[in-house]
Amino acid sequence: MTRIQSIEMFRVRLPLVHEFTTSSHAKRSLEHILVALTATDGTVGWGEIASPSGPFYSAETVESCWAVARDHLAPIVLRTDWDHPATLAAALAKVRGNHFARAGFDMAAWSVWSSAHGVPLAAALGGTRSTVEAGVSLGIEPTIDDLLAQVAPRVAEGYRRVKLKIAPGWDLDPVRAVRSAFPDVPLHVDANGAYGVDHLPVMRELDKLGLLMIEQPYAPRALADLADLQAELDTPICLDESIEEVDDLITALRLGAGRILNIKVSRMAGLTPAVRAHNLAQDHGLPVWCGGMHEFGIGRAANVALSALPGFTLPSDVSGSDKYYARDVTTTPIISTNGQVEVPTIYGLGRDPDFAFIQANTTTSWHSHTP
Repeated sequence: MTRIQSIEMFRVRLPLVHEFTTSSHAKRSLEHILVALTATDGTVGWGEIASPSGPFYSAETVESCWAVARDHLAPIVLRTDWDHPATLAAALAKVRGNHFARAGFDMAAWSVWSSAHGVPLAAALGGTRSTVEAGVSLGIEPTIDDLLAQVAPRVAEGYRRVKLKIAPGWDLDPVRAVRSAFPDVPLHVDANGAYGVDHLPVMRELDKLGLLMIEQPYAPRALADLADLQAELDTPICLDESIEEVDDLITALRLGAGRILNIKVSRMAGLTPAVRAHNLAQDHGLPVWCGGMHEFGIGRAANVALSALPGFTLPSDVSGSDKYYARDVTTTPIISTNGQVEVPTIYGLGRDPDFAFIQANTTTSWHSHTP
């Protein structure tokens, strides 16, 4: 039985190597919350709350996650005895929503559990791969030439899939240009819910471009409209923001709202529900891949471990840390070699936190422990 005796949280801000723009906002730096859990036997596990700073991707923000983690989740963690991370996840689920905040604690619990049992995190989750295929995500650029200048080096680096962010007014021309310049590159687009039923002509034109998928074209809750759109298109629709709970996935499957699932650890409240979503998707023959939130090395390591599960048959957003950060929060950065990322074989997350670097980039910290 595991009992956590102390919790530390660090709000860490890192600059991005290159500004990243989506259909809703642009970002030049990111602030994520790192969570460290120390068990009574001295085992330490790390997790990451990788929420956006503003309420654009979801309703959660760094500020809301900090408050919920400090005032509600941390007290639950400190008073709960658990024999498996799923037990703690069930206790944390008493806090409704707040998926990003819960994900950081669930991730840290898996780190503690796998470290205490001397097994790599990927193996603890049920992973079977020694390497995972990496895709890369590229934001909206000022011009099409700027976009092509971003795509070219990523293709040269061997990434197995290129994702382009799109928005109304930035869609057909840039996607056609990339497809023309790189006709053989697996390519998909991500709208982050920026379109609606009035944009069906655009969706039909995208359908002609040989895309791997069209990710979240309509708003998260528009599952009926997404089902209608999927019936119109040959290109698979991939669901992202629509799937926050496993119950959402059950509804989407029954409606036929998509043919591919993006599983994000943060969006689904942690590794525990992410594994459940993977298993359900696998049972229904739904291909999955692991999406990212520009995680630092802690969250990125968890994504790599999750991507080792057998149902992750499409390239995941586990591109090398250097794509986003000049220096990461782990002593060993995650590296993509010819579009492949190695799955760690040492126990726990397989990455050690660079504590001095974390402290140097911490804007706020907090600590709590059992009496």
